Amino acid sequence: MTGHGLRYVYAVCRPFGAALQTQLTGVAGDPPRLLAHRDLIAVVSHVPEADFSEEALRAHLEDLDWLAGTARAHQQVIDALTAVTTPLPLRLATVFRDDSGVRVMMEEREAAFLRTLDRLDGRVEWGVKVYVEAEPERAAGPAEPAPKPASGRDYLRQRRRQTRADEDLWSRAEEFATRLHGTLSARADDARLHAPQNPSLSGAAGRNVLNAAYLVRRDVSEEFVEMVDRTKNDTPGIRVELTGPWAAYSFAGGDAGGGEARGGEAVGGTGTGEGT
Repeated sequence: MTGHGLRYVYAVCRPFGAALQTQLTGVAGDPPRLLAHRDLIAVVSHVPEADFSEEALRAHLEDLDWLAGTARAHQQVIDALTAVTTPLPLRLATVFRDDSGVRVMMEEREAAFLRTLDRLDGRVEWGVKVYVEAEPERAAGPAEPAPKPASGRDYLRQRRRQTRADEDLWSRAEEFATRLHGTLSARADDARLHAPQNPSLSGAAGRNVLNAAYLVRRDVSEEFVEMVDRTKNDTPGIRVELTGPWAAYSFAGGDAGGGEARGGEAVGGTGTGEGT
């Protein structure tokens, strides 16, 4: 790709010695490269203006397939960086006109970037979700089908029994999630509670009662994972899911992001695409 494309910025990090994996490609198929400025490195690649100008990005935001492909390529680079250093990921589709624009951004935000990188150094993010299974009566194993109600009164009695069972499970799930969050928070350096996921959007089965992120030192991550694993079969009808290790998206604060116009250099930016 020629040097006339825009500069797509994935992350900012401190200089590191390890090589990124060979054959790594980023957004629009271009391999990422390192752009140094003082004590910081920006990880960038070239992207075509036809797709990443402000106007083009606005149109692409309506195209879920394009967004998903871009987010996958973006995350692939962040994952490769996380394997060798501690990156501070920027928002999906953070784009600048040229290398100079990227350096100006790093210069202006150098102190904040360095503070955040110091806080995140040697740490990764783990995501933990707790779900109440959609049909709790199945969680305990196959059961006899409920007898057909003989009357309206029987029907109401069955409904009340089921409602009480659902409420009991929901209450136990909330207690379980609160206890688990306290235990994991004590082992992590920091924690964030995110809003529960909407099952119709996430596609996950059951109701999400805990959606949390934990900032954990790499050297205690194995112990953290074991703590989560030990809880997975504690309570019938409740499911625990662990994801990670990720770059510390949830703990980057206001330092992650970009794309605001600075002297006309920045082109655009959307929200972060990860997931916890």
